[in-house]
Amino acid sequence: MLRIVVDSGSSIKREEKDIYKADILPIQIQLEGESYLDGVNLEINDFYERLQKTNGFPKTSLPALDEAEELINGYTKQGDDVLVITISSEISGTYQALCMLFEGNPKVTVFDSRMAVGGIRFLAEEALRYEDQPMDVITEKLNNLIPRIVIAAVPETLDYLLAGGRLSKTEWMIGSILSVKPVIGFRDGNVEVLTKKRGLKQSMQYIADLAEESCDTSYGIIASYTYDKKNLDALIHITSPDIKECIRTYDNLTPSIACHWGLNAFGYIFVRKM
Repeated sequence: MLRIVVDSGSSIKREEKDIYKADILPIQIQLEGESYLDGVNLEINDFYERLQKTNGFPKTSLPALDEAEELINGYTKQGDDVLVITISSEISGTYQALCMLFEGNPKVTVFDSRMAVGGIRFLAEEALRYEDQPMDVITEKLNNLIPRIVIAAVPETLDYLLAGGRLSKTEWMIGSILSVKPVIGFRDGNVEVLTKKRGLKQSMQYIADLAEESCDTSYGIIASYTYDKKNLDALIHITSPDIKECIRTYDNLTPSIACHWGLNAFGYIFVRKM
C-alpha cells in the first residue's frame, strides 16, 4: 500500500488529510520566543491574531525528525511503501534531513517538490492517481507535472519575505520605495519574482490573465490567501467567468507559509496547459 506524507509547507490542513490520503509533518515555528508545531498547538486563527500584535518576525525550522521517523517506520514495518513529498529543498532543509534519516530504507522515497503550498497538493493528487504503480513510475509522473505547476502570488508587504531570506534587499527596496508589487512564484525550486507591476490592481490583472491564457482547467485552481480574503476576492472579481468556475479550493495558508508571506497575500496556483 502507498502511504503519502507531506510537510505543513503543503498547506494541507489536518482536516483535509483524508482528502489527500496524506499524513502531515508539522513544521516548527518560533514565535515570540516560543516554539510551536504548525497546526498542532498553533492554529491558523491564533497565529494570525498573534502575528498582528508582535513587532518581530516568526521563524520556521524542520519538522520534528524523531516523530517523522516513528510515523514512517511504522508504515514500512507493516510493509507499506512511503512517498514523502517535501517543500522545495531550495528554501528548506527538510528534504535533505529526511533523505539522510531514511537513507538505505528501500521502502521510503523522499521527493523534492521544488515548490510549496498548492503545488504540493497537485503532486499528492497525482501520486494518488498512480498509487498502484511502482514508485519509479509515480516519481516520473510527479517530475513531469512539476514544470507545469504555476504559483503566482502577491504579498501585501515584502517585509516578511525579506526577513525570511526569500527576497533580496534590492527587490525589497524596489517594491517598498517605488510601490511596485512583484508577482512571486517558483523557478527551479527558488522563490523568484515573475514580474513587477505598479500597484495591486495591475498585479491582480496579470494573475487573472495568466490563468486565462494558460490554465489546464481539468486540474482546477487553488485560490490562496493569508488571513484576510479581501485581496483574493478582488482578484476573483476580475477573473473571467470560465476560469472563476474552476476555483476548487480557497486555501488560507498555514502558519509555516504565512511566516514568510505576512498578512493579506493572495494568488492562484494551477497547472499549465501542455
